[in-house]
Amino acid sequence: MLDRLGSGLKDALKKLAGKTVIDKAAVDELVKDLQRVLLQSDVNVKLVMGLSKSIKERSLNEEPPKGMTVREHVLRIVYQELVKLMGGEVEVALGPQTILMAGLQGSGKTTTTAKLARYFQRKGLRAGVICADVFRPGAYEQIKTLCNKINVPCYGEVGNPNAVEIVTNGMKELGAVEVLIVDTQGRHALEDELIEEIIALNELTNATHRWLVIDAALGQQAREQAKRFHEAISIDGVIITKMDGTAKGGGALSAVAETQSGIVFIGSGETIEDIERFDPDSFISRLLGMGDLHALIERAEEAMGDEEFDVNAMMNGKFTLRDMYKQLESLKKMGPLKQVMSMLPLGGIEIPQDAFDVTGKKMERYKVIMDSMTAAELDNPSIISGNRVFRISRGSGSSPEEVRELLKYYKTMQRTLKGFKGMGGSKFGMQRLMKKFGGGM
Repeated sequence: MLDRLGSGLKDALKKLAGKTVIDKAAVDELVKDLQRVLLQSDVNVKLVMGLSKSIKERSLNEEPPKGMTVREHVLRIVYQELVKLMGGEVEVALGPQTILMAGLQGSGKTTTTAKLARYFQRKGLRAGVICADVFRPGAYEQIKTLCNKINVPCYGEVGNPNAVEIVTNGMKELGAVEVLIVDTQGRHALEDELIEEIIALNELTNATHRWLVIDAALGQQAREQAKRFHEAISIDGVIITKMDGTAKGGGALSAVAETQSGIVFIGSGETIEDIERFDPDSFISRLLGMGDLHALIERAEEAMGDEEFDVNAMMNGKFTLRDMYKQLESLKKMGPLKQVMSMLPLGGIEIPQDAFDVTGKKMERYKVIMDSMTAAELDNPSIISGNRVFRISRGSGSSPEEVRELLKYYKTMQRTLKGFKGMGGSKFGMQRLMKKFGGGM
């Protein structure tokens, strides 16, 4: 979904950037292109029409700030209105708090609860989980297994059908934790019994946050969910799951309008690490190819601690085989390569899909091959001729084809990273534009 939406938005803005005159006709065409992309991504039609009206009115009536061209001004307005569409940023303090999880069965609520516990644990807080899902068989075993993997305490009572009683006991048992996350039961529909129970749990826990977990595949059906839960317990944040596998994600994104809050986290993978704090500015920036260096550096620091990771060197295209050797393992710790690369300001650069098709096993194999290279070869891969390929393959127990595959992958990454150097003067000029936008987004 994100690939399709991001690609469509970039295409619409590139078309505008290529026009010689930015007049009413150009703005109208841009708005129509944006409408088509957003509606295809299942964003609610009323929200799309509201966004269209704001972009059109502001583009035709507002004077560009000093030093900004009309074209840049319109791009800036589009950026700001897309950010507004995503809802406001939800503040999540890194301190003592109780989080009540709401959502229907199948939304990914239980897995997301464990991911949240891991998120706060990585931030240095003691997290604990209470399983109050007394409806779904195996719910407690599932959340306990996930929590055991990350050494997070989990309280539940197998066979007890009283969720309020379980949470009361769990709060006493887990009194020492700083972040308490309560996983409530879900159903296939918004039954009155479910709503009544979560109202009681909200009053019992005096929850700091009440977060609604929505499956992105629901699309605009998520609006009714959001509305009912919000009326019951005043939802103050939404977590969207499975954002990596649906074309309907725009509907779930726009459903936050029903809660009058914003998106707190996005889940887009299967592992317990695959949850990301949602920041509207960063999200839109990455969709438009502007990157998110702050998130990249933060993730690098979390994944590697004191290990070396020179983002500036990568941005300047300084990327040798020796660099790749050091960073293969680091990149693996940081998450899927495609996700990591989305945080770099790529602008109009399209990264070939084969650049992302390096699995963990291949990374390990590549490291073995590079262990058979000389220092000169690691620092200057261009000297690796046919004879050297055969020597390296014999030394690493691999085939010459595998060595050539490694070199091909390296060259793909090197070309991509070198592209960053010239981005400031590209037609789209995203780096220069971002500097002009400054903190005004």
